[in-house]
Amino acid sequence: MPKERKARNQFQEIRLHDFRCFHDEQTARLAPLTLLVGDNSTGKTSFLAAVRAVWDAAFQSAEPDFREPPYDLGAFHEIVHNRNDTEDRASSFGIGFRGHGRLRRAIDFNVTFTSRAAAPSPSRLFWRTNAIEVTYSGIDTDKATIDVASGHGTWRLEVDIERPFRQWWTPTRFLTHWARETPDIFSEYSYRFKKLKGTLKTPRREDRANLSNLLRNFTILPRREPPFVSAPIRSSPRRTYDPTKPSPDPEGAYMPTYFASVHFQDEDAWIELKERLEHFGRRSGLFDEITVKQLGEMEGGPFQLQIRKAGKQGTGPRRNLIDVGYGVSQVLPVLVEIFRSQASQVLLFQQPEVHLHPSAQAALGTLFSETAAAGRQLVIETHSDYIVDRVLLDVRDKRTDLRAEDVSILFFEREDSDVRIHSIRVDDDGSVLDAPEGYRRFFKDELNRVINY
Repeated sequence: MPKERKARNQFQEIRLHDFRCFHDEQTARLAPLTLLVGDNSTGKTSFLAAVRAVWDAAFQSAEPDFREPPYDLGAFHEIVHNRNDTEDRASSFGIGFRGHGRLRRAIDFNVTFTSRAAAPSPSRLFWRTNAIEVTYSGIDTDKATIDVASGHGTWRLEVDIERPFRQWWTPTRFLTHWARETPDIFSEYSYRFKKLKGTLKTPRREDRANLSNLLRNFTILPRREPPFVSAPIRSSPRRTYDPTKPSPDPEGAYMPTYFASVHFQDEDAWIELKERLEHFGRRSGLFDEITVKQLGEMEGGPFQLQIRKAGKQGTGPRRNLIDVGYGVSQVLPVLVEIFRSQASQVLLFQQPEVHLHPSAQAALGTLFSETAAAGRQLVIETHSDYIVDRVLLDVRDKRTDLRAEDVSILFFEREDSDVRIHSIRVDDDGSVLDAPEGYRRFFKDELNRVINY
């Protein structure tokens, strides 16, 4: 009997329109493991920023911050697509996704941004399931309009929002109460609204239930961690660390403190984490042992991270993290987000191969395959052919549970002032299917030069 596969793949596709270098609507297929490849300055980092932004808009009921580290995309006029300076600048841009929510039902979401005080601000939200559609317009005005459509008809809610309370108004919260026919809804919202009216008769109870289920896909999910995002340049190793409260950050500066907190507070968890780190360390050839060394007798005092690389005799000295190859300190933040407990189910990595030898890059590719096969979703911007090739080989050789349909390669190709995203699938033999002519052209040309020398 085939092994049961875990439900996953929160994002199945991402849609972009007039966002940065993407003009006409672009639809990119996402899989449990998605690899972003292409030349520099073709929008791969912007794509990662779009994934985080649409998550925030859909599940956090918050305005996405397009300047939050590690993505600083600038003001609205720097984000909206612009072909020829200011002449052809669009007036809005959109980001959407299709995937699965908390209730494992298919969901569709789209957000349109316009400029407000020179910053991108949501002006229209759209939700859809197979049973109901909801469109929320006028977010940045005094009057909000909510259109709801189902198989039984269409109706509209118009809400006049008092200016002092506009920032607190979230359609998901209101509609959740409305769908459940909460008795005190008017008393709860009366201080925010001047009036509430429906243009058509009250919808059926079945429609309210469908609306409630749709919203639960969005309102329950924020209890899980948002996507983790990493920076391509990670924190520099230090000779000695002081304990602080570990809080994930894109550059991985929290990594040493996280190791120390687990080491000193949860022995069983540290043993498990240490085993997984050292397994990857040996497989990649980077290290054989990692240790947290407390300095002094006082609990909570300074500490060091020490690394051992075994020699031919199976032993070797422990060295301070700062005294070993820089690749070790750069890959550890990536490993922490994959191995730590209660981590995000969606991981956005930028160039995780930085400072790694090709063999270590290939080992990282296998780790990504294993992680995606175990039920998490990874979107990885990479310039490493060793990572891409290892993933394809793992599919072919069945070294992990990752299947061909679990892999998507997004090739970003510049076309004049625009960029086209090509969604490339792979087959069971690890071969790419219907790749455009420009895909890996540089490597083909280099290989031909070597052969014909």
